[in-house]
Amino acid sequence: MPLSHRLAALTAAGVLAAAGLTGCSATGEASGSGTPSRAGAEGAVGKAAFDNADKPVVKGTFDSPAAQGAKVDIAIMGLRVKGKLATLNVQFTPHVPGAEPGRTNAYGLNGDHGLGTSLIDPVNLKRYVVVKDSSGKELETDDIFTHMTNDQATPFYFTFAAPPENVKTLDVQIGSWPTFRDIPVQR
Repeated sequence: MPLSHRLAALTAAGVLAAAGLTGCSATGEASGSGTPSRAGAEGAVGKAAFDNADKPVVKGTFDSPAAQGAKVDIAIMGLRVKGKLATLNVQFTPHVPGAEPGRTNAYGLNGDHGLGTSLIDPVNLKRYVVVKDSSGKELETDDIFTHMTNDQATPFYFTFAAPPENVKTLDVQIGSWPTFRDIPVQR
């Protein structure tokens, strides 16, 4: 483990130990007082949640060059903006004849090419690509190392810079497959 990670872990352990010594419980209440230590903070910040759409916005079945007769179902589950970021949630369901368990991935389904997922704003004439974190890693599900099970949906996510407030729909391009048109932007 690099020195910087060890220092961060030791610092976190020290903070946790100090919090335990001050008598705070895991719920944010001081021991024995019964009054919250974060008075109203939960209401201001909101509750933790995750994107979980039950029904796709749109879906399609497309040919795949992964094998003779291979197909892939692509379902756009939603495009949600939070702050300055937009997250696209997608499900891929591979249908590859004779596929070995755990050997199918999106890279192979796209003919051994990266997905290159992008959002297209036809009104403002902009194309949004997946953003990168401070270490240069794209904020998306890995298309090579995320293995899929044949005939079962696998969730993927892609993170972009958020479009302007006036943009209500965007087109979505995934891999070499046809473009999904007019995907609603949820805010």
